[in-house]
Amino acid sequence: MDEKGVEASLDTVAAQAVELAKRLGADEAEAGVSYEEGLSVTVRMGEVESVERQRDRGLAITVYRDRKKGSASTTDFDSSSIEEIVRKALSIGSFTSADEYAGLADARLMAVDPPDLELYFPWDLDVEGATGLALRAEGAARALDSRIANSEGATVTTSAGRRAYANSHGFVGGYPTSTYSLSCSVVAKSASSLERDYWYTVSRRP
Repeated sequence: MDEKGVEASLDTVAAQAVELAKRLGADEAEAGVSYEEGLSVTVRMGEVESVERQRDRGLAITVYRDRKKGSASTTDFDSSSIEEIVRKALSIGSFTSADEYAGLADARLMAVDPPDLELYFPWDLDVEGATGLALRAEGAARALDSRIANSEGATVTTSAGRRAYANSHGFVGGYPTSTYSLSCSVVAKSASSLERDYWYTVSRRP
């Protein structure tokens, strides 16, 4: 699914959950939806050890009724699953104690025009490119000192997606996000001991 398609879909799911919660008796409701795709490549001793692709999504709904709060979540976005978790959230809330402070923030506090916080930087990195980066990292570590005798591997991980939020004030909004990391761990050997250490870097920017 392209970025525009993901944006529209997540916004719709979040808004649908909130609308349903109101119809089923919630005084107020809020929903968060996320979708992420990623790649993880690990090499060890100059060879590819694993290649994994991830695709995760989730919906969490929080409802407020009579100042009581209930929450539930799912990874299934079809209509029946959304209705099921909304009902579960309402049921859970019926067993909690009332809290005068439970509920949404005032509608005037909603950030309807947020600035670009630079949370998303797309990176079209394929398995071959990720493998090359991991091999470079491990090779640099192993070449640093002759006492480095072994490696526990180097890993390149990418994750990018979008998050959406909706509430019963009529607010619906979202933003894209990305995270990239590179890590490496090696083992040094002397006459009498072994020492392991590692380093990693994490950034939103490739």
